[in-house]
Amino acid sequence: MSKNVILFSGQGSQYAGMGRSFYESFGSAKKVFEAAGKALGYSLEEIMFAEDPAELNKTVHSQPAIMACSLCALEALKEKGIGFEAVAGHSLGEYAAMAASGMLSYEDAFRLIKIRAEAMQKAAESSEGVMYAIIGPAPAEIESACEQTEGYVVPVNYNSPVQTVIAGEAAPCEAAAELIKQTSTARRVKAVKLNVASAFHSEIMRPAAEKFLAKTEGFTFGEPKCAFYSNVLGGQLTDFSDMRSLLAKHIVSPVRFTDELNAMQAAGFDRFIECGPGKVLTGLVKKTLDGAEAFNCEDADTLEKICAAE
Repeated sequence: MSKNVILFSGQGSQYAGMGRSFYESFGSAKKVFEAAGKALGYSLEEIMFAEDPAELNKTVHSQPAIMACSLCALEALKEKGIGFEAVAGHSLGEYAAMAASGMLSYEDAFRLIKIRAEAMQKAAESSEGVMYAIIGPAPAEIESACEQTEGYVVPVNYNSPVQTVIAGEAAPCEAAAELIKQTSTARRVKAVKLNVASAFHSEIMRPAAEKFLAKTEGFTFGEPKCAFYSNVLGGQLTDFSDMRSLLAKHIVSPVRFTDELNAMQAAGFDRFIECGPGKVLTGLVKKTLDGAEAFNCEDADTLEKICAAE
């Protein structure tokens, strides 16, 4: 019998209209939006369902919007009787994972993500950080190139054995990307500048981490009701005594997603369901883990495909 993991999408996966089919078909999805409205103080569905994605693409809105879509997908899966034994998220997806595991109420999860998104938006506006996805080379080659480059550039997302994202100051990032293309032993190398507001998961986000820690005083976290995997650790988290500090560290630390996937497979998990917009994480599972099943759940159609595979 398969052991299910629910994965939750990260930033950049948003698109106009995401979550609408869940909102129109599942009462539980409307409750997700009600919790969001209470925590955020505005109608998230108006931003998500608008034809123009300009507001949705702002960090301050995209983060809670992606989480809302992710939690709507989770509720739809639960209504269909699909259970899970572990959760993990990519970057902001870790907040949806905390809510899914029972560590936070949905309303508190949206309060937390509001604080995070606002802090990151402000830090991004006062910085000039950039990010590049490097496709092809092994992570060790990318780490070496960053170390050899003058200025601030570091690996920040270990997404798969052949995809690592670097971030930092603009000129060093460009230089590191060029160095990788010139020196890598990989057969094919691509360096793609990402359309993001700043250098997320790097020290450039330090002001956001400090603001997050200051503004979350008093938040409490329960024990999860299933296994919880952490981006910072790259494995299962078992100590939940200081989640605020861990989440502040999360803002400036690499996302060790490849290590998480390997750890989950080693623990016997073999079926991965991505909840949220797009199917980026589904693709990363397929590129990283041999023999694992991977599905994405972002609307009524993809939900039915998962149900049919049960």
